[in-house]
Amino acid sequence: MRNRDLLIGFATGIAATYLVKELYNRSEKLYPADDVLKEVKSAFKEEGPIDGSWIFMKTEPYKQHALTTEVYKGGITRHKEDELQQFEFLADAFTGAVIEVKQV
Repeated sequence: MRNRDLLIGFATGIAATYLVKELYNRSEKLYPADDVLKEVKSAFKEEGPIDGSWIFMKTEPYKQHALTTEVYKGGITRHKEDELQQFEFLADAFTGAVIEVKQV
């Protein structure tokens, strides 16, 4: 009876370790929000200086037609020709690719 209990405990421990490892690996596959913001800011700086920027660190679900993914939502503010311009963007949370940019 003791060997059987030891074997069951050992198998349970291995299974639990595997599940925890899988959950940890899945959560680590998100592209860092800070890196997304740096890349977007860099692209906007090529057209001139920017005044401010922001990004939500928590992802949001995004669906377009049959495709669904998680996205970061952010924004950029700048002055161009004495006019305030505000932009919002959506970036794929898994790849960091910008999906959409619109002027607000």
